[in-house]
Amino acid sequence: MRRISLRLAVCFNLTGLLMLLAACGTDTATTNSPTAAAVATTAQTSASGSGTSGATTTSAATTAIATTVTSTTASATTAAATSANTTTTTAATTTAAATTTAATTTAAVTTAADTTASGQTGTATVGANQFVNPVINQDFPDPDTLKVNDSYYVYATNTASQNIQAAKSPDLVHWQILKDALPTLPGWAEKGNTWAPEVTTTADVKSYVMYFVARHSASGKQCIGVATSATPEGPFNSTRAEPFICQTDQGGSIDPSSFVDTDGTRYLLWKNDGNCCSQDTWIYIQKISADGQTLMGQPSQLIKEDQIWEGKLVEAPVLWKHSGKYTVFYSANNYAGAEYAIGYAQADTILGPYHKPADPLVKTQPSENGQPAVIGPGGEDIVVAKDGSTWMLYHSWNSSISYRQMNIDRLDWDGDKPVLRGPMVNPEALP
Repeated sequence: MRRISLRLAVCFNLTGLLMLLAACGTDTATTNSPTAAAVATTAQTSASGSGTSGATTTSAATTAIATTVTSTTASATTAAATSANTTTTTAATTTAAATTTAATTTAAVTTAADTTASGQTGTATVGANQFVNPVINQDFPDPDTLKVNDSYYVYATNTASQNIQAAKSPDLVHWQILKDALPTLPGWAEKGNTWAPEVTTTADVKSYVMYFVARHSASGKQCIGVATSATPEGPFNSTRAEPFICQTDQGGSIDPSSFVDTDGTRYLLWKNDGNCCSQDTWIYIQKISADGQTLMGQPSQLIKEDQIWEGKLVEAPVLWKHSGKYTVFYSANNYAGAEYAIGYAQADTILGPYHKPADPLVKTQPSENGQPAVIGPGGEDIVVAKDGSTWMLYHSWNSSISYRQMNIDRLDWDGDKPVLRGPMVNPEALP
């Protein structure tokens, strides 16, 4: 599932940045691991947000996000002053702006799981069996995860040097950056806009299938491609002459996400990129073959943008089944703003009808009590840990609004309703 990414020129709006730092607090420059080289933020980074057309500058994102976070912080402070019983739980820990350059070499990127939680006023001691977010402290938007035996793999939107980022972990916390998982694009795709990968296995678990988003050179729209590999690390290979899914009359197709029902039926979900051209955005679902390379039947529409908080779009679908009920997790609103958030909709049958609560599940949380803000969470995916617990992976903007880092938080259930134990800023137990 995943998020889309446009390249952003890193030219900060000074006024907006000062506003943000006032809201979030300044960070101490650190790396996520003693083995990860900290370098200055690159002059051009990849920023996700599905269906955004045209060039979006980081300065614009900084100004918009800073204004929203400052306003939200002020409102929260006023509310706290008038109610002694009000307790606000903030979440997410942001370490310094650090971008690794491990595009073609293997480098280790981990959290400070056994040191301290930095990126806030003061530090909190982190125990040997604890961690703090972010777990990947570099530009790593739209994360998609896959568990293979005792290892976890995660894939993310492109950087300036990689088409599809990839990393490997034994525990969802300590990650090793891998080589480009999709080093060669098919002939129909333009380089530089490879977004929101989804990796799954074939029904016989003998091969790995990657769905990815790329710019269709013939139409100029973002479309979905498919590639295969014998190993989860790749390299994945795509040989099709045309995209797998490409709804050019609806703005394009992005954010693929796979789902296997309890009866073994396989599906693919995605979003039409209607917000690129003043159309509705729908989350679609369609059956796929056992090898994941043939669409079967006709697509069905599940949900569209119809809640105030969603703004002009819904995207990044993830379908999950719990206690017999189907839940579509999704992101909505402008990826480059603090309004970006994660919601969900539920149904008794896979094709719906789906019903949404009024508020998002995960949203921007302003800085409080010296803790860093969690800004624009989205691009979520869900995975089951080795102990059977369920975790949500998602990206959020770092404190300087220069890249989107990867976080994880535990996902529990209250009956059939999802409850995220986060966004978490404080040390929490390892999965």
